[in-house]
Amino acid sequence: MGRKVWLNGLLFGLTVLTTWFAGTFFGLSFLAADGGPGPSLFDPLALGLGFSYTLALLTILVGHELGHFLTCRRYGVLATWPYFLPGPPFLGTFGAFIRIKSPIRFKRQIFDVGANGPLAGFALTVPILVIGLAFSKVRPFVETPETITFGEPLLFKMLSGLFFGGAPEGSALVLHPVGFAGWVGLLVTSLNLVPIGQLDGGHIAYALLGRRARFLSRIMVGFLALMGVLFHLTWLILAAVILLFEFKSKMRLRHPPVLDEDAPLGPRRTILSVVVALIFVLSFIPDPIKGVSLIDLLGGAPGVTG
Repeated sequence: MGRKVWLNGLLFGLTVLTTWFAGTFFGLSFLAADGGPGPSLFDPLALGLGFSYTLALLTILVGHELGHFLTCRRYGVLATWPYFLPGPPFLGTFGAFIRIKSPIRFKRQIFDVGANGPLAGFALTVPILVIGLAFSKVRPFVETPETITFGEPLLFKMLSGLFFGGAPEGSALVLHPVGFAGWVGLLVTSLNLVPIGQLDGGHIAYALLGRRARFLSRIMVGFLALMGVLFHLTWLILAAVILLFEFKSKMRLRHPPVLDEDAPLGPRRTILSVVVALIFVLSFIPDPIKGVSLIDLLGGAPGVTG
């Protein structure tokens, strides 16, 4: 593992740059909402806002992956350092992951490895989202055909309602880059908690349900495909990627077995499973960007509209 740490460092550095670039655009939009000539891409204030997005988002991602990594270390499970994935200017990253390179033999260990990442990431996301909303603002807004409208998870709606109430007609919430990092943190959390295969939610589901988790995985793949048709293509693409990965690995949506599959999980972890399910409900975004479902595209929806 040590011989390849340079790759982890390189990917992390690239992710810093790509998220900073994405965050700077969010900063420009935030500054332009007050009217007047907008600053340039290399304006120090815009760059500072962009870096605040990078710092907030990478704090969430690092916390999430360390939750997995340190739990693996605790149980003597061999795992790589986190790999961070640079992404396009839209978000700046595709997230991060670790590779588990030795078997996890007991279901309580599988539960802890799967749950501790989302729990740590969510615990960091909430205060970051609150800070971002505190610096956000409501401004007059006129929708155009080029408008990009983001979906709102339940927790976001609850917190923004506390801060701003209902936005008046003809206005919209202009989210601070740190708040947008919190939004991305919720999206990442919900994606990881989908109870399928080797995702975090798949580990948790297997620890709870044993072999019956395979049936749940099949249902969830169908659910994601339906969400992609009705709400956003992200879910349809995720379902296709999961199926491709599972069939290529010959796991067929099955989780690698453990030695104590029928052992009780215990009351503490059972309670935590309810907490994790609640986090999934609060974080899930049916339509991360509105107007990009399969139905919208087949119907010839012009551009990305809200």
